[in-house]
Amino acid sequence: MSHLPTIAITMGDPSGIGPEIIIKALHSPEVAAICRPVVIGDRRALERGRAICASPLIIWEIGDITDLATIPSGTIPLLALSQLADEDIIFGTPSPAAGDAVFRYICEAARLCLDGSVAAMATAPISKEAMHRAGHDYPGHTELLAELCGTDDFVMMLAGDILRVSLVTIHEALANVPPLITFEQVLKTIRITAEGVSRLTGIAAPRLAVLALNPHCGEGGKFGHEETDIIAPAIAEARRRGINAEGPLSADTLFHFARQGAYDGVVAMYHDQGLIPLKLLHFDDAVNITLGLPIIRTSVDHGTAYNLAGTGTASAASLLAAIRMAAALSR
Repeated sequence: MSHLPTIAITMGDPSGIGPEIIIKALHSPEVAAICRPVVIGDRRALERGRAICASPLIIWEIGDITDLATIPSGTIPLLALSQLADEDIIFGTPSPAAGDAVFRYICEAARLCLDGSVAAMATAPISKEAMHRAGHDYPGHTELLAELCGTDDFVMMLAGDILRVSLVTIHEALANVPPLITFEQVLKTIRITAEGVSRLTGIAAPRLAVLALNPHCGEGGKFGHEETDIIAPAIAEARRRGINAEGPLSADTLFHFARQGAYDGVVAMYHDQGLIPLKLLHFDDAVNITLGLPIIRTSVDHGTAYNLAGTGTASAASLLAAIRMAAALSR
């Protein structure tokens, strides 16, 4: 077992489905075969998840990562960073106490990755509202992790077996997107996506499709000038650097061809442009990967699913895929 990579799994919002899908994922024999998992979270929430899922696994609390070497089989190692009360983890209800705990889970996992104590981290879904109410004002995991790692050179990608989609802008109001589409940001996203897709697939020069911002690629300026003034020049510079990128391409037709394997990756300009088609194909198995960080971080492709919390019906497929991806990238 010592040769397997250690993967830190952050609980995410304990009022959502995070504890339940963690229990379900760690019940799979596949996880034990590919990594040594350690959950970073809250014991009360994880015990509640274990009861809901009727899991025979025993939660084994550790004080330090080095304790993993001594835990017995059939257990879930837990690094408990919070002692939340029942009123802090009401199903489907974000709370400031849980939001602060979630922030600390992420920070600790990142620290363990940065100092080499673990090989990678896989994250369960968070409530941004809960974190905001606790005073931690981040749009999501990606931006917080970039700050913790001291880098602005990052890209969010969601990947399934068929589609891999990265985003030039991430969690932004739609009205704020056009000013954020800059030559530098588009070029950076293309560059980091090419590097990330190459690492994921083993393809030296992956084929990237770069989407337009406006309908019909701006229709020669009738619907906007971002394509001619910003996106096309960024693609030309990427190609000059040896990156196999094409575009700007119209989003309403591109995904038909990407689904058939014409491209190894897609660069979308904003969140829903890229992630609606990806989740249509990969709702249960897509993995969120933060490219460009000095650590390996994967995540589920869904939210806290407050409506399912406590029912035991939430699927652990995306978390299993995230753990699988983290272990593979670690190797």
